[in-house]
Parts: sequence; C-alpha cells; structure tokens
Amino acid sequence: MPTALITGASAGLGAEFARQLARRRADLVLVARSEDALSSFAAELRSEFGVAVEVLPADLAIEEGVERVEQRLENTDDPIDLLVNNAGFGLPLTFAENDIADEVRHLRVHVEASMRLMHAALQTMRGRGGRIINVASVAGFVSRSTYSACKAWLIQFSRWANTEYARDGVSVTALCPGFTHTSFHERMGLAPGQEGVPAIMWLDARDVVREGLRDAARGKAVSVPSLRYKVIVAVTGLLPRSLTAGIARRGRV
Repeated sequence: MPTALITGASAGLGAEFARQLARRRADLVLVARSEDALSSFAAELRSEFGVAVEVLPADLAIEEGVERVEQRLENTDDPIDLLVNNAGFGLPLTFAENDIADEVRHLRVHVEASMRLMHAALQTMRGRGGRIINVASVAGFVSRSTYSACKAWLIQFSRWANTEYARDGVSVTALCPGFTHTSFHERMGLAPGQEGVPAIMWLDARDVVREGLRDAARGKAVSVPSLRYKVIVAVTGLLPRSLTAGIARRGRV
C-alpha cells in the first residue's frame, strides 16, 4: 500500500486529506504539534479504515521539529509515496503592527519547512516515483501581506518542480483553495459568520481535498478547486495590482 505523510494533520484540510487517503487504503504518517490530538485521530482512522497510522509530533516552526520530519521522509526502509505540505496558520494583514517573531515563525512554517520537506522527500522519490502536494491558496495570486507572499512562493516553486522532476516520476502540485470551512479562521479569533465573506464564496473541505488529489494524480502543477475560483484567478491576472490588493483586504483565505 502507498504511504502518505501529512503535516498539519490533526484538523482542517490535513485531517480531511488523512480521511480520504485512508478510505483509499493508504497508510499514513500524521504530523502536527499536539501528540494527544494526533494519537486520538490516529486511533479513529485505524478503527474505521483498518490502515496503519504512524504519529509524528513535530513543531515545524522550530529546527528540531523540521529535522524529525526530514528524517522520516529520508527513511529508505519505509519510504513515503505522497507528501502533503499542509501545516500553516494565518496572521492579521497589518504587517507593521504584527510581532516580527510571529512573522518569522509564519515564514518558517509556510516556506522554509515546506521547502525542506520537499527536498527530503525527493531524495527517496526520484527514480522510484511519488507525489507532493503543497497546500497554497488563491491568496497567492493577489497582493495580500506575508500570507499571500508565502503562498505565491509555494505556487511558483511547485510549478517549476513539477516540470523539473517529472522526468524522475515525481509530480508536484500546488493546491489553491479559496475560503474553506475549517478551523483556520477560528484559530485567528474569527467566529463562524464573522469572517466578512459572502456565503457563496465558501468551499467544503471534502471537495477541496477530492479535487486536489484528483489533480495531483493527473500531474497538474496547480489545482484551483471549484469553477468560481478558477474564474476569479483568471480575472485576477488581468486586473491592476492596486485593485486586487484592495479587494484582497476583505476576509481571510
């Protein structure tokens, strides 16, 4: 059976990736900061789907945590077939008012950790084959403080890597959802219904993951779930940056 390693696996899109992959009979390695939450979720998945689930507690904002996951990805005796770089969090858009330590931690989790885990995964995937999914966002197509910048990096790097490593049997896909119902906004202190986002703009996590896995299987470099967000991304590319930056100040993605 294939084995998938998922970061940020205890909640949100990470947990949904775990459920859908377990349903497809994939064994799992779950990565998140809370060992208790991971262990509980792992027991649930083992019971429901009968798959092997390994728990790997790690904080990707610190060196020790990243190194632990790198070592697991480089294990040739039990190789990883699919890496899902999903761990992340949001910050207020007011960069100058944010604590710079929080901004550095934000950059480390979204960009540095994702880059390092990709590099580690490629050591065992090249020639053998594998898939990497980097969870980005439609925010990566607009100007929107450091969150947008981090996601733009993931999108551009995934595009290049998908072409570069296709010859080695490895696909790299940037999954770019829009506003999705998860615990992401609640962790930022935004209660459901208070995010300032019209109901029509919300996506279901199950649909986002389903489309992301489908596009990764097809070898697509960028996956934008739902027709309405595909249209938005296409239109965004034609509009002035000053206009899209103003619109992007609304809500959180």
